[in-house]
Amino acid sequence: MTNQNSTRTFVIDKAHSEVGFQVRHLVTRVRGRFAEFEGRIQFDQTNPAGSSVAVTIQASSVDTNEPKRDAHLRSADFFSVDEYPKLTFTSRSVKAKGGDSFEVAGDLAIRGITKPVALRTTFLGVAKDPWGNERIGFEAEVELNRKDFGLMWNATLETGGFLVGDEVKVALSVQAVAA
Repeated sequence: MTNQNSTRTFVIDKAHSEVGFQVRHLVTRVRGRFAEFEGRIQFDQTNPAGSSVAVTIQASSVDTNEPKRDAHLRSADFFSVDEYPKLTFTSRSVKAKGGDSFEVAGDLAIRGITKPVALRTTFLGVAKDPWGNERIGFEAEVELNRKDFGLMWNATLETGGFLVGDEVKVALSVQAVAA
C-alpha cells in the first residue's frame, strides 16, 4: 500500500528569503528588515489546506540601516529584545482564495503578546535548483497595529499628531528547500 500523504517538509532558505516591514515616520515611511529568522513549512500542494508553517525571528536582528534607530527598536521602548528575544508565527489554517492566492491564518507573538493574524499569501511555484534540490516560493503580506503587540512608544509633534505611525506593513518573500 502506498502512502497517500503528500505533505512534504521544507526549510526556509534565509539566503533567498526576506522579512521586511515599513512604518510611517513623520511624513515618509521607514523600511526595515529582520536579518535572522528560520522556519519550516509542511506543504501539501494537492491539498493546501493540509499545509502549515512555523517561523521564528530573532528580534535583535532588526535592521533599518540606521544604527541609533535600530538600538532604540531593540530597547524596552519597542521590541525589548533582552526580555523577548523572538517573534514567532505559527499557522492555524490555510484557505484557498483562488488561483495561487491563499490566506494563512495563525498566531503571531511579539513581546509576549500573541494575536491572531491572517497573511495574504501567494504561492510562486516549485522548481529544482541546479543541484537537484526541490524548492518552493511564497510571498505574504499583513498589516499590523504595533500597539496590539505592546509597541507603544511615540512622540507627540508640536503641530499635532505623532512621530511614528501605528500601522506596520509586513512583507515576506520566502524560498524554502525540501528537507
